[in-house]
Amino acid sequence: MSTSPTDPIADLASRLRRGVLMTSRRLRSQRSADLTEGQYSALAQLDAHGPAAPSDLAARECVSAPSMTRTVGCLADAGLVERAPHPTDGRQVVVAITEQGREALYATRRRRDAWLATQLDGLPPDELEALGRAADILRRIATQ
Repeated sequence: MSTSPTDPIADLASRLRRGVLMTSRRLRSQRSADLTEGQYSALAQLDAHGPAAPSDLAARECVSAPSMTRTVGCLADAGLVERAPHPTDGRQVVVAITEQGREALYATRRRRDAWLATQLDGLPPDELEALGRAADILRRIATQ
């Protein structure tokens, strides 16, 4: 793939990158709890996949194990996760989301969805349809 300014694929990639990043920043600012993005993401992983060792969470989130240990510590101190002994490895713990953690996660999701719905409200049907297709395509790209 060429990266010249006249390359339509490179131009589209650049425009998409900027648009996705700008939208992501705005969505990240829509938090209902006092959570960092790393804490929110760890809660989302636990909600989606169930209890996990901090090392497994770190691998899923592509962060260092010490960083995830700090994140889990903050979440545990806030009552958003609970630690339990690992069933087969006495040196590890397993972390699970609490009901309070699930509510903080869902409240942030609701707030972000509401902000985005407000932005979408009033767009013409053809743009909404295009965004629907783009959402599916972006999800597919992100999971490849």
